[in-house]
Amino acid sequence: MNAVILLSGGLDSTTCMAVAKQQGYDLYPISFDYHQRNKIELEGAKEIAKFFGAKRHLIIDTNMNAIGGSALTDENIEVPKGNVDRKDNDVPVTYVPSRNLIFLSYALGYAEVVKADAIFIGVNAVDFSGYPDCRPEFIQKFQDMADYACKTTAVDGKKIKIVTPLQSLSKKEIIQLGTKLGAPYHLTRSCYNGREKACGVCDSCKLRLRGFAEAGIKDPIAYEKNYNDVTKNHIAYENGE
Repeated sequence: MNAVILLSGGLDSTTCMAVAKQQGYDLYPISFDYHQRNKIELEGAKEIAKFFGAKRHLIIDTNMNAIGGSALTDENIEVPKGNVDRKDNDVPVTYVPSRNLIFLSYALGYAEVVKADAIFIGVNAVDFSGYPDCRPEFIQKFQDMADYACKTTAVDGKKIKIVTPLQSLSKKEIIQLGTKLGAPYHLTRSCYNGREKACGVCDSCKLRLRGFAEAGIKDPIAYEKNYNDVTKNHIAYENGE
Protein backbone atom coordinates (compact mmCIF):
# COMPACT_ATOMS: atom_id res chain seq x y z
CA MET A 1 0.00 0.00 0.00
CA ASN A 2 1.20 3.49 -0.85
CA ALA A 3 0.23 6.76 0.78
CA VAL A 4 0.97 10.38 -0.07
CA ILE A 5 1.48 12.54 3.02
CA LEU A 6 1.33 16.32 2.97
CA LEU A 7 4.50 17.06 4.92
CA SER A 8 5.10 20.64 5.96
CA GLY A 9 7.82 19.79 8.45
CA GLY A 10 5.55 20.71 11.35
CA LEU A 11 4.21 18.75 14.28
CA ASP A 12 0.86 17.70 12.80
CA SER A 13 2.11 16.51 9.43
CA THR A 14 4.92 14.59 11.14
CA THR A 15 2.35 12.86 13.32
CA CYS A 16 0.45 11.95 10.14
CA MET A 17 3.63 10.38 8.78
CA ALA A 18 3.92 8.31 11.94
CA VAL A 19 0.29 7.18 11.69
CA ALA A 20 0.65 6.20 8.01
CA LYS A 21 3.86 4.32 8.81
CA GLN A 22 2.19 2.49 11.68
CA GLN A 23 -0.66 1.48 9.37
CA GLY A 24 1.79 -0.19 7.01
CA TYR A 25 1.88 2.28 4.14
CA ASP A 26 4.91 2.97 1.98
CA LEU A 27 5.42 6.71 2.37
CA TYR A 28 5.47 9.28 -0.43
CA PRO A 29 5.59 12.67 1.32
CA ILE A 30 4.99 15.86 -0.65
CA SER A 31 6.13 19.28 0.56
CA PHE A 32 5.78 22.77 -0.87
CA ASP A 33 8.12 25.68 -1.29
CA TYR A 34 5.41 28.30 -1.67
CA HIS A 35 7.85 31.10 -0.87
CA GLN A 36 6.64 31.11 2.71
CA ARG A 37 8.18 33.19 5.47
CA ASN A 38 8.84 30.02 7.47
CA LYS A 39 10.68 28.31 4.61
CA ILE A 40 13.02 26.78 7.17
CA GLU A 41 10.30 24.17 7.78
CA LEU A 42 11.34 22.51 4.52
CA GLU A 43 14.70 21.62 6.05
CA GLY A 44 12.83 19.82 8.78
CA ALA A 45 10.63 18.08 6.22
CA LYS A 46 13.69 16.69 4.44
CA GLU A 47 15.05 15.25 7.67
CA ILE A 48 11.67 13.84 8.66
CA ALA A 49 11.27 12.11 5.29
CA LYS A 50 14.70 10.49 5.78
CA PHE A 51 13.83 9.47 9.34
CA PHE A 52 10.78 7.57 8.15
CA GLY A 53 12.54 5.99 5.17
CA ALA A 54 10.23 7.59 2.62
CA LYS A 55 10.21 6.01 -0.83
CA ARG A 56 10.44 9.45 -2.40
CA HIS A 57 10.13 12.98 -1.04
CA LEU A 58 8.70 15.37 -3.59
CA ILE A 59 9.12 19.13 -3.07
CA ILE A 60 6.98 21.34 -5.29
CA ASP A 61 7.83 24.98 -5.99
CA THR A 62 4.71 27.12 -6.17
CA ASN A 63 5.10 30.84 -5.54
CA MET A 64 1.99 31.69 -3.55
CA ASN A 65 3.66 34.92 -2.50
CA ALA A 66 2.66 36.16 -5.96
CA ILE A 67 -0.94 36.00 -4.72
CA GLY A 68 -0.12 37.47 -1.32
CA GLY A 69 -2.80 38.22 1.25
CA SER A 70 -1.12 36.33 4.08
CA ALA A 71 1.43 37.10 6.78
CA LEU A 72 3.14 33.85 5.80
CA THR A 73 3.80 34.96 2.22
CA ASP A 74 3.89 38.77 2.41
CA GLU A 75 6.69 40.29 4.49
CA ASN A 76 4.74 43.56 4.66
CA ILE A 77 2.12 41.84 6.83
CA GLU A 78 3.34 41.29 10.37
CA VAL A 79 2.98 37.86 11.97
CA PRO A 80 0.73 38.49 14.99
CA LYS A 81 1.37 37.25 18.49
CA GLY A 82 -0.75 34.20 19.07
CA ASN A 83 -4.39 34.27 20.09
CA VAL A 84 -5.14 30.58 20.59
CA ASP A 85 -8.64 31.11 21.98
CA ARG A 86 -10.19 32.94 19.03
CA LYS A 87 -13.66 32.15 17.75
CA ASP A 88 -13.92 29.63 14.90
CA ASN A 89 -15.04 32.27 12.39
CA ASP A 90 -12.17 34.63 13.17
CA VAL A 91 -9.66 33.87 10.41
CA PRO A 92 -6.17 35.25 11.19
CA VAL A 93 -3.81 36.99 8.79
CA THR A 94 -1.63 33.87 8.72
CA TYR A 95 -4.29 32.18 6.59
CA VAL A 96 -2.90 31.52 3.08
CA PRO A 97 -5.72 31.77 0.50
CA SER A 98 -6.68 28.34 -0.88
CA ARG A 99 -3.45 26.73 0.33
CA ASN A 100 -4.87 23.32 1.23
CA LEU A 101 -6.98 23.24 -1.92
CA ILE A 102 -3.85 23.78 -4.01
CA PHE A 103 -1.73 21.37 -1.98
CA LEU A 104 -4.33 18.60 -2.05
CA SER A 105 -4.71 19.01 -5.81
CA TYR A 106 -0.98 18.43 -6.28
CA ALA A 107 -1.15 15.52 -3.83
CA LEU A 108 -4.01 13.94 -5.77
CA GLY A 109 -1.99 14.02 -8.98
CA TYR A 110 1.04 12.60 -7.17
CA ALA A 111 -1.14 9.88 -5.63
CA GLU A 112 -2.38 8.82 -9.04
CA VAL A 113 1.15 8.55 -10.40
CA VAL A 114 2.53 6.51 -7.47
CA LYS A 115 -0.66 4.44 -7.27
CA ALA A 116 -1.45 5.55 -3.73
CA ASP A 117 -4.56 4.41 -1.92
CA ALA A 118 -4.61 7.36 0.45
CA ILE A 119 -3.58 10.96 0.99
CA PHE A 120 -2.83 11.92 4.60
CA ILE A 121 -3.25 15.53 5.68
CA GLY A 122 -2.88 16.89 9.22
CA VAL A 123 -5.89 19.20 9.33
CA ASN A 124 -7.56 19.64 12.68
CA ALA A 125 -10.90 21.05 13.79
CA VAL A 126 -10.18 21.33 17.52
CA ASP A 127 -6.90 23.13 18.22
CA PHE A 128 -6.55 24.87 14.86
CA SER A 129 -5.80 28.41 13.77
CA GLY A 130 -9.22 29.28 12.38
CA TYR A 131 -8.49 28.33 8.77
CA PRO A 132 -11.54 27.34 6.67
CA ASP A 133 -9.51 24.74 4.76
CA CYS A 134 -8.82 22.80 7.97
CA ARG A 135 -12.48 22.03 8.60
CA PRO A 136 -14.24 18.68 8.03
CA GLU A 137 -16.64 20.27 5.54
CA PHE A 138 -13.77 21.26 3.27
CA ILE A 139 -12.21 17.80 3.39
CA GLN A 140 -15.51 16.12 2.52
CA LYS A 141 -16.05 18.46 -0.43
CA PHE A 142 -12.55 17.77 -1.69
CA GLN A 143 -13.11 14.03 -1.35
CA ASP A 144 -16.31 14.35 -3.38
CA MET A 145 -14.40 16.22 -6.08
CA ALA A 146 -11.44 13.82 -6.01
CA ASP A 147 -13.78 10.90 -6.75
CA TYR A 148 -14.39 12.48 -10.17
CA ALA A 149 -11.15 14.37 -10.76
CA CYS A 150 -8.73 11.87 -12.28
CA LYS A 151 -8.48 8.69 -14.33
CA THR A 152 -7.88 6.49 -11.31
CA THR A 153 -11.13 7.51 -9.64
CA ALA A 154 -13.42 8.63 -12.47
CA VAL A 155 -12.49 6.01 -15.08
CA ASP A 156 -10.85 3.09 -13.26
CA GLY A 157 -13.32 3.27 -10.39
CA LYS A 158 -10.67 3.18 -7.64
CA LYS A 159 -10.70 5.22 -4.46
CA ILE A 160 -8.02 7.61 -3.29
CA LYS A 161 -9.11 8.38 0.25
CA ILE A 162 -8.35 11.68 1.94
CA VAL A 163 -7.28 10.61 5.44
CA THR A 164 -7.40 13.07 8.34
CA PRO A 165 -6.27 11.13 11.43
CA LEU A 166 -5.94 14.27 13.55
CA GLN A 167 -9.26 15.86 12.62
CA SER A 168 -10.95 15.49 16.00
CA LEU A 169 -7.90 15.48 18.28
CA SER A 170 -6.71 18.26 20.53
CA LYS A 171 -3.08 19.34 20.27
CA LYS A 172 -2.44 17.48 23.52
CA GLU A 173 -3.88 14.29 22.04
CA ILE A 174 -1.91 14.73 18.81
CA ILE A 175 1.34 15.02 20.78
CA GLN A 176 0.46 12.01 22.90
CA LEU A 177 -0.30 9.98 19.76
CA GLY A 178 2.88 11.04 17.99
CA THR A 179 5.01 10.39 21.05
CA LYS A 180 3.54 6.89 21.34
CA LEU A 181 4.38 6.24 17.68
CA GLY A 182 7.91 7.62 17.98
CA ALA A 183 7.38 10.73 15.84
CA PRO A 184 10.64 12.75 15.59
CA TYR A 185 9.33 15.98 17.07
CA HIS A 186 12.90 17.18 17.58
CA LEU A 187 13.13 17.57 13.78
CA THR A 188 9.90 19.55 13.39
CA ARG A 189 9.49 23.26 12.72
CA SER A 190 6.28 25.06 13.67
CA CYS A 191 7.07 28.76 14.14
CA TYR A 192 5.47 31.13 11.64
CA ASN A 193 8.41 33.53 11.84
CA GLY A 194 10.82 31.02 10.33
CA ARG A 195 13.87 31.82 12.41
CA GLU A 196 16.43 29.27 13.54
CA LYS A 197 14.86 29.20 17.01
CA ALA A 198 11.08 29.30 17.44
CA CYS A 199 9.69 32.63 18.67
CA GLY A 200 7.32 31.12 21.24
CA VAL A 201 4.65 33.81 20.82
CA CYS A 202 3.03 33.34 17.40
CA ASP A 203 -0.18 31.33 16.95
CA SER A 204 1.60 28.17 15.92
CA CYS A 205 4.15 28.30 18.73
CA LYS A 206 1.50 28.91 21.37
CA LEU A 207 -0.72 26.07 20.18
CA ARG A 208 2.29 23.79 20.14
CA LEU A 209 3.52 24.86 23.57
CA ARG A 210 0.09 24.52 25.12
CA GLY A 211 -0.25 21.03 23.67
CA PHE A 212 3.08 19.90 25.09
CA ALA A 213 2.28 21.50 28.45
CA GLU A 214 -1.11 19.80 28.68
CA ALA A 215 0.46 16.49 27.68
CA GLY A 216 3.09 16.90 30.39
CA ILE A 217 5.88 16.48 27.85
CA LYS A 218 8.78 18.86 27.26
CA ASP A 219 8.92 20.28 23.76
CA PRO A 220 12.27 19.12 22.28
CA ILE A 221 12.86 22.06 19.93
CA ALA A 222 14.76 25.27 20.70
CA TYR A 223 12.98 28.54 21.48
CA GLU A 224 14.34 32.07 21.65
CA LYS A 225 13.35 32.09 25.32
CA ASN A 226 12.83 29.14 27.64
CA TYR A 227 9.16 28.82 26.67
CA ASN A 228 9.32 25.04 26.37
CA ASP A 229 10.25 24.51 30.01
CA VAL A 230 6.61 24.10 31.00
CA THR A 231 4.38 21.59 32.74
CA LYS A 232 0.64 21.16 33.14
CA ASN A 233 0.68 23.67 35.99
CA HIS A 234 2.87 26.30 34.31
CA ILE A 235 1.24 28.19 31.46
CA ALA A 236 2.99 31.54 31.66
CA TYR A 237 3.88 31.18 27.98
CA GLU A 238 0.23 32.01 27.17
CA ASN A 239 1.10 35.63 27.90
CA GLY A 240 4.61 35.42 26.52
CA GLU A 241 6.07 35.69 29.98
